[in-house]
Amino acid sequence: MMWRVLPLAIAQSALLAGGQVFLKYALMRMKSFEWTWAFWGSMLTNWQFAACGLCFLLASLLWMYMLKVFPLSVAYPLGSLSYVFGMVAAILCFHETVSVYRWMGVALIMAGCCLIVK
Repeated sequence: MMWRVLPLAIAQSALLAGGQVFLKYALMRMKSFEWTWAFWGSMLTNWQFAACGLCFLLASLLWMYMLKVFPLSVAYPLGSLSYVFGMVAAILCFHETVSVYRWMGVALIMAGCCLIVK
């Protein structure tokens, strides 16, 4: 039964990481923060910002379903998969360098998630 939660956790974590990627792209394109209509208009007409919101909305809906169906002690720790997706996104989208120590952390997160769904 617990292995049923894993695909949902993967999808939810991927949506969270995707939302963060779109948010970073949106912020990179936006003007400097100001309390002006021009700033807020540039934010609200930025398609990456809208995509960020959509990803977060879908992730939240999926999270609500997971909390309804599965124990919190199983669902909540699986949210750490978003760190793994975030690391991969940093490499693929922003060409960041990831150290061996961070990869070791990713491996520990993955091992922990496997132990949780057993």
